[in-house]
Amino acid sequence: MTNQSITQKLANPTRFMSLSGAILPWLAGLAVAVIVFGLYRGWTAPPDYQQGETIRIMYIHVPAAWLGMMGYALVAFSSFGLLVFRHPLADVSAKAAAPIGAAFTLLALITGSLWGKPMWGTYWVWDARLTSVLMLFFLYLGLMALRSSIEEETLAAKLTAVLALVGVIILPFIKISVEGLSIPWLGLEIPAWNTLHQPSSVFRSDGPKIHPSQLYPLLYCALGFTLLFFALHMKGMRNEILRRRVKALRIAEVDRARAAEAAAPAE
Repeated sequence: MTNQSITQKLANPTRFMSLSGAILPWLAGLAVAVIVFGLYRGWTAPPDYQQGETIRIMYIHVPAAWLGMMGYALVAFSSFGLLVFRHPLADVSAKAAAPIGAAFTLLALITGSLWGKPMWGTYWVWDARLTSVLMLFFLYLGLMALRSSIEEETLAAKLTAVLALVGVIILPFIKISVEGLSIPWLGLEIPAWNTLHQPSSVFRSDGPKIHPSQLYPLLYCALGFTLLFFALHMKGMRNEILRRRVKALRIAEVDRARAAEAAAPAE
């Protein structure tokens, strides 16, 4: 079976509903199991020598921040698929991913504020990382507000797809804000901005800077929440497909009623 035929099969809403219906219960169950295991490992992990017990917020905050950005990348990728390839499920994917990504971004902002209070002495500072993540949250809200303000489905899909692709520029800014960017072979060097937020401690060229007793629970939680994201996304896509089918049936019923009324002999 070629890659093209696989893509065509997955593009069929009926096949997607059948496949996702079989996968979803297992995916959701696995997500819950991994999250519970990861949180348990995080709860029993030793406190940090500097941050103490507050380090445990990391096991929710870091995965939420990762998934907030990943969710927007999925929205942008799906929007690209809609505008360029006219994929039948691309808009369904983008619409389903937006509220999930927004929820994880909000969770990252809330847990980050709770973590920032004992570490920085304040719940919020207008530094580069926090402000850029807040802008990401507003972008999510803008996408959902734009879609809900337009009644015509096709037009709403195209306009939100364009906005999603324009807004994707926020993702590299979130990354660069605390770590900078260095591309030696291009002679490009962008320094990190002035921010209180610490740089990445996991995905580093010189290896993770977190002790294994804290790193492994974090990775378990990240995996569990990622599985949860995809389970919620799959469920959201299924709900959107069913909503559109119901809408199409209602429109067809109205059209039949009007046709029957027009064909009825006048009394």
